[in-house]
Amino acid sequence: MDDQLYRQRTMMFLALCVWLVVMNTTMFNVALPTIMNDFTLLPSQGAWIVSGYSIVLAIATITYTRLSDFVPIRRLMVIGICLFAVASLVGLFSNSFATLLLARLFQAMGAAAIPGLSMVYASRFIGPAKRGHAVSYIASATSLGFGLGPVVGGAVTEYIHWSGLFVITLFVLLFIPIIVKRLPTEKSRKVRFDYIGGVLTGTGVTSFLLFISMNDWWLLAIALVLFSAVWFRIHQTDEPFIRPELLRMSGYRYILYMSFIGFTTHFALLIAMPLMLQFVFNQAPSSVGLIIFPGAMVSALAAGFVGRMIGKFGNVYVMLIANACLWVSAIMFYFLSPIHESFIALSYMLTSFGFASLSSSSTNEVSMILSPEQVASAIGLKQLTQFVGSASGAVLGALLIELGGAGYPVSAFQMTYVALIGITTLSIILLFSYARWKRIWLSSRESVSKVS
Repeated sequence: MDDQLYRQRTMMFLALCVWLVVMNTTMFNVALPTIMNDFTLLPSQGAWIVSGYSIVLAIATITYTRLSDFVPIRRLMVIGICLFAVASLVGLFSNSFATLLLARLFQAMGAAAIPGLSMVYASRFIGPAKRGHAVSYIASATSLGFGLGPVVGGAVTEYIHWSGLFVITLFVLLFIPIIVKRLPTEKSRKVRFDYIGGVLTGTGVTSFLLFISMNDWWLLAIALVLFSAVWFRIHQTDEPFIRPELLRMSGYRYILYMSFIGFTTHFALLIAMPLMLQFVFNQAPSSVGLIIFPGAMVSALAAGFVGRMIGKFGNVYVMLIANACLWVSAIMFYFLSPIHESFIALSYMLTSFGFASLSSSSTNEVSMILSPEQVASAIGLKQLTQFVGSASGAVLGALLIELGGAGYPVSAFQMTYVALIGITTLSIILLFSYARWKRIWLSSRESVSKVS
């Protein structure tokens, strides 16, 4: 079998694994109202089942991708899957909110190995001509997982119990033999890993997200101090946790900003939609999942189409289409969602397509503008930014809905949609800034090549 074809098929198996792991993130979104009732929680407290998962996922993802510069991808993935499975067993038998949250956090520590390292595998072992298709598989699997999660979560929560969601995640163990067989053998490289930088980054991100959730300004002060320490640290060590040259590259920063906004938008909606469908339209959990599901299917079925668009028109064009879809869908949510449940389904179909397109095109663009030595770290930092965005979106959506008043009226949800219209508008502006930067960057590269 052709080597590139074999690797393409490996990407499909990795995409399935990503789908199951990502689905675990949103299965609990629909279960949130039931969990909140069981443990007598406010929406902002219950949201930490999702946002806390995302925080740990963010920190652990960049750790795994940074380690992949020194440790074989195959070994890291097997470790992650095993940790994910053990945490799922703990969650299955949890009888308190503290135990449930702890299980979710440890699940995230294991799950983080899959999406980030799958992207690293694509950038390292798939050629540039086919990389867009490979990355689109992961992006679509991610979007499908986000969308299918509410369907599965709603059905299990309504007909069995929310603890049964942990049984589904145990199926990830089936991927260990496939990963061991298909992923290439790599040599380990001894290096002094920057644990201090990792701890500073993790505590800084956590402090920032706690500030968003609790609105305590001293937490923001702590986060700023820690981020300053991270900036100092990465300039003082040979193998820093975060490569400083990435942060100095304005084009890469534009991609980070857009990725953050894309995930913030998506997760704010994944919090708002189930709550709106249950509290405004009185839909049962299983019905909520079915209303959200078509959006996920649109994204999954569009994987090949998005990959072809990337190959034919380039990443920037697809990023423009993606940002436009997110912007239009936010407007549709504001004006149409109060009318009927079907408009929520229609609006989310556009959101999901835009989200998956932005994820795949922006990740592929990172692999194109950076050197091979920088790609793993760059993808890890991008994944960190995305998952921080997902946690921020979950907390933002919950807080705005909570601020809307008791009983969760329509106006409470529209506050969230207005905020999303604003940030998606900002994302479009950032894209045009990136396009201008890239023209200058390409021109400078051509000038250097002519001189040499």
